Amino acid sequence: MSAPRARDEFETERPNPASERLDELSIADAFDVVQSEDERVARAVALAKDEIVRAIELAADSLSRGGRLLYFGAGTSGRLGVLDAAECPPTFGSDPAQVVGVIAGGERALRAAVEGAEDSAAGGAADADLHGVGPLDLVFGIAAGGTTPYVHGALARAQARGARTVFLACVPREQAADDADVSIRVVTGPEVLAGSTRLKAGTATKLVLNRVTTLAMARIGKVYRNLMVDVDTNANAKLWARGVGLVGRVVGCGRERAEELLRAAGGRVKVASVMGLRGLDPDAARARLERAGGRLRRALSD
Repeated sequence: MSAPRARDEFETERPNPASERLDELSIADAFDVVQSEDERVARAVALAKDEIVRAIELAADSLSRGGRLLYFGAGTSGRLGVLDAAECPPTFGSDPAQVVGVIAGGERALRAAVEGAEDSAAGGAADADLHGVGPLDLVFGIAAGGTTPYVHGALARAQARGARTVFLACVPREQAADDADVSIRVVTGPEVLAGSTRLKAGTATKLVLNRVTTLAMARIGKVYRNLMVDVDTNANAKLWARGVGLVGRVVGCGRERAEELLRAAGGRVKVASVMGLRGLDPDAARARLERAGGRLRRALSD
């Protein structure tokens, strides 16, 4: 293996002058330093708006055509991708296969470091093959520092297999190039703890992924107004109660009527809403939704 590239010039590696005395500051003063640095993150995300919007458009297009959104990352980046993917089914009622998180080193790497896994471009390519990446898919590589071989290997293999690609890093492109169709650069600057990209870079990554899945799911009809109307209400008592509240808001009825509708609809908020607003039985409401492509707004306006 070739010698690793010196990283002193990377934005995420440079010592941060604001936290130079971190080890001797009072906890209150150290808190203020971290707070001040974290406040820069949202602005850095906003500056990457155009590229993030394009990535959302690609994600929505892939999902609407029966493809998938697959995140590839290592370490913190990989864990954040897996987390975002895991949160989609309970939030949007999506098939777990629609948004997939892949981390270098496999499931064991979610809880402990798997040394060397991120250094293998071949490993990234192999995982792209393992997951059957194809032309309908969008492969989203995450590498806070920009150079993770595993991620670049996955992206290169995904492109060879006909998939579209997005790359997210927290360093400028001139510090770490990529060949993705969309290159998102959220330049968060030096970390409070030099090189610890689980901090500002990790926060920025979470913000970007939140936008990607939330807005892509809204685009394909998983959201009505600003309500998560495809939530899996049968998952637990909290989500059932949330579903009852959602039906009540959409239909404009009391809690007792909302629960009655939701039970008749088998826990499906959209079906219950169509039933309540259009006076239909469950089968007719489901058929109406199906004709509307699962989009509640369309089903209610037709």
